[in-house]
Amino acid sequence: MNRVRIAPSVLSADLARLGDEIRDVESGGADIIHLDVIDGRFAPNITWGQPLVRAARGVTKLPLDVHLMIVEPDRHIEGFAEAGADVIGIHVEADLHAPRTLTRIRSFGKKSSITLNPQTGLESLDYLLEFVDQVLLMSVNPGFSGQKFLPSVLPKVRALRERIDRLGLAIDIEVDGGVDDITAPQLIEAGANILVSGQTVFGSADRAKAIRMLRGDGS
Repeated sequence: MNRVRIAPSVLSADLARLGDEIRDVESGGADIIHLDVIDGRFAPNITWGQPLVRAARGVTKLPLDVHLMIVEPDRHIEGFAEAGADVIGIHVEADLHAPRTLTRIRSFGKKSSITLNPQTGLESLDYLLEFVDQVLLMSVNPGFSGQKFLPSVLPKVRALRERIDRLGLAIDIEVDGGVDDITAPQLIEAGANILVSGQTVFGSADRAKAIRMLRGDGS
């Protein structure tokens, strides 16, 4: 399995200091910057759009992982690609034509990601794995940071890892929601290799230490 990568979620950053916040976690060892785009329809809360992705692109060379929690995501793929996203993720629950949208993401030279809410079963991936570079499993209900981890997602991560390995596919497993010092080791053991964390990283006075802890590199 690939080295575990840590993706701090900007949803928990101080947006008034966006550039400084991103540079801080980058210097602290972050591997990816995770950006949640929420439209207030697919999930509660409204966050930001392409301008913030473009701003983030201007202050870091780290990959930008853009998680679209929006309805009709296919309408916005080109805009986020042009704004500087490196990975663009859609929800299986939000797109009736996910193979087409995922193929379109790749047509812009971006990595494609498919996201499953906690209650969505892995059978929803039966006809999608050939179109994706990453699967994001939500371990909280989407919309807000700081929610409690749902332990029922752990066997889901394990089953997905077994399936991907059995098929010999090069697909990352990312988990988002309630990732902290307790749940991170469990998720890594289950087979996740990208951990999204907001409060645990941005809420820490020592972001580098928090990132090392999540990755399992020690204190």
